Order: sequence, then structure tokens, then C-alpha cells
Amino acid sequence: MMKVKCYAPSGTARALSVDVFLIGVPKAGTTWLSNVLDQHPGVVLSEPKEPNFVASHKGTFERDEGEPDWSKYGDFFSGDGLKMDASVHTFSCPIAPARIRSNFPDARFILCLREPVSRTVSHWNMVRSTGEDRGNDRNWDVFEEAWLDDSLRVDSLYGSSMVNWLSHFELDRFVIIDSSRMRSEPMAVVREVEGFLGVEEWDYDVNMDRHANPASSNRKATAVGTLVKFGFSLIPKFVKSPIVKSLQRRDWNIYRWPVLSAEQEYVPLGDQHYSACGKELCDEISLFGSLTGFDHSDWESQIRARFESGSERSE
Repeated sequence: MMKVKCYAPSGTARALSVDVFLIGVPKAGTTWLSNVLDQHPGVVLSEPKEPNFVASHKGTFERDEGEPDWSKYGDFFSGDGLKMDASVHTFSCPIAPARIRSNFPDARFILCLREPVSRTVSHWNMVRSTGEDRGNDRNWDVFEEAWLDDSLRVDSLYGSSMVNWLSHFELDRFVIIDSSRMRSEPMAVVREVEGFLGVEEWDYDVNMDRHANPASSNRKATAVGTLVKFGFSLIPKFVKSPIVKSLQRRDWNIYRWPVLSAEQEYVPLGDQHYSACGKELCDEISLFGSLTGFDHSDWESQIRARFESGSERSE
């Protein structure tokens, strides 16, 4: 297990071991997998799940290429075990591989992927439903226009991102998971990740509905909801963390209450989405497959069929 010296603001040294990065991608089952692995006594998940500390991509829109204050990184972890950072915009960040190589050369990576057109549409729906696009001076009402925004595109460019990662780490540092398997064979996925991490098998609650974060469940906060979120953010982490985990175990999301949030329009995946970005994303997954050996044939055939169907309708 690697040890990296970090220094707390007080000047006292403490050893920080960050062993695993769940690097992406958004809307590909990362919330489910991180919540499941967090049940293992030998795994310490970052709190919050996505500290957005190492990568310059701090979310869908925010970018900050400044060097992190490494003395503060340890604040996101508590307890003994393999420490896992689950910031899911890391995979698409151009400077993350070099930064992690420099600071955590023995790191391993979990990469969850999803058929990229459906991933992109789910991400688009999530951002629109919360109003995050308007809050960042964007208007993503029309998918075809949103797709031209690098803030949406970048997390679906699997091949281009993997070229960057493999220039810093060997392929055997990665376990690559097709998110569709999380529903069809959840325990097989978890056992595969356990083997990759070298931890003993554990008896998990793998309920997909309880631990996942579907785009259709995202809602825009009301004025009351905004105040509640702000108040909750002021609660110390050591108090807040057990409350959050208790609510998650009971599948309670108070922010879905009508007084705290309002339901937004959810646009289902359609041929028009495949027409907008399918060809480019087919090229990306072909590149990814050539680099990793990942079987993308089902994705490619699905995308091409929907893309061609949409093209025929437009003629």
C-alpha cells in the first residue's frame, strides 16, 4: 500500500494513503458501485463521494487547473482501509493522469462506462432538471445544441480520454465495467471489483433502486429546498456523514419531497439523439476498444442502428 506524506495546516505530518480512484464516468452506475463498496469494512470512500480535488474538472462546468492544497486531501477520508476517491469527472480531465502519476504512482482505477449516447442524454437530462446549465450561463434546452458544448461532450469521449491515461499508467491498473452489468449481474460486478482491489468477499446490499442515482430522479430545488441544502452544508462532516448514510440505507431522499424540489421534464432517449452524436461516438468507442480490448460491439451495433434509423426518417 503506497504512502504519501501530506502535511496538515497545523504543521503536523500525517501519512495519507489513496489507493483507488473511481474515475468515471457520470451517469454510468458510479453512485451505485461506490455506495455498495462503501459497505465493505476494508474500503474507505471519500466523503463526499466526489471531493473533486485531484482533477481540474470539478463537475460538469467548473474547471480549475490550479495545484491542489495536498495538505487538505486527507480531510475527505476517515478510517482504516483502502481509500477510494470517487470523483467521476476525473476520467475526462486532461491533467488528472499526470497529477495522479506524480502524487500516487501506485494507484489503481475503476472505470464504469455506459453506451455513450444514452450516457450523454442521461447527463443532459440531469443537468437540465436541476437548472445547472442556466446557473452556469448555458441553455441546454435543445440537445443538438448542448452536444456542441464541451462540458457535455467531454465525458463521452472514451477513446480520446483513454489515450491520455495510458500514456501514464499501464492497462492492468484499470478495471473496466459495462454499467449494464450492474443490473443484469450485480454480484458478479462486485466480485470482479473485489478481486481487482484484493479485498475479501463481503455480503452487500446491492439493491439498484436504493443505491443508484437515475437522471429521472433529479429535481430542481425550490426556494425552501435551497435553504435546507444550505443549512445542511453547515453541519460538521462527522455529524452529517452518519445521517446521510442512514437515510441512504432506508432509501430516503428528502430532496425529492415536493416542498423541497419540483419535478422537471425528462426527455426519453430517441433516434434524434443518436443522429446528433452517434457517428462521432462510434469512432470514440472503436478507439477505446482498440486500446483496451473492451468489447464494444453491442454498443456500436445499437448506435449505428439508431443512427441509421434517424437518418432515414429525416430524408
